[in-house]
Parts: sequence; structure tokens; C-alpha cells
Amino acid sequence: MLDDRELTRLALDADPLQPVADDAVPVAEMLGWPEGGLPAWYLPVAVPGVRVRSRWQRGVVLALVATFAVIEALGLCTVFGHLVVG
Repeated sequence: MLDDRELTRLALDADPLQPVADDAVPVAEMLGWPEGGLPAWYLPVAVPGVRVRSRWQRGVVLALVATFAVIEALGLCTVFGHLVVG
């Protein structure tokens, strides 16, 4: 296992303009991470079954999104909490 110091030293010593060697090993394989794009601690697996929102909750969210879309379409600004023109 490599520690952070050794990984940092290797990264700083590497030449970024050199092509990757044919026998290069991916860091995920070298560290023993499971197959896949990202390790489980970074992006956990999605939980099966989607939580269903009630009709009024979806309505509130859609109303807020629509309100902000209309404000932006009219060229108004709400960045600082006050509605201003320009």
C-alpha cells in the first residue's frame, strides 16, 4: 500500500507530457478498489425503489421552479434576496 507522501512524491515527479506506458496499472486496481468507475465511499450505490413524493410536494417544487424561471425570463435579479431590475 502506498501512503499519501509517496503518492504525492510520485505525482510531483511524473512528467505530464509523457504518454502512458503500455504496462501502466490503474490506481483503482493498484489500491484494490472494487470494479467500477468510483469507489463506494465516494458515490454509494443507489437505493432500489424511488421515494414517491405526494402530489402537493411536487406542486410546491414545480411552483418554485416556475417562479424562478419566470423571474429570470423577465430579466429580474434575485441573487441577494431582493427583487431588482437588471
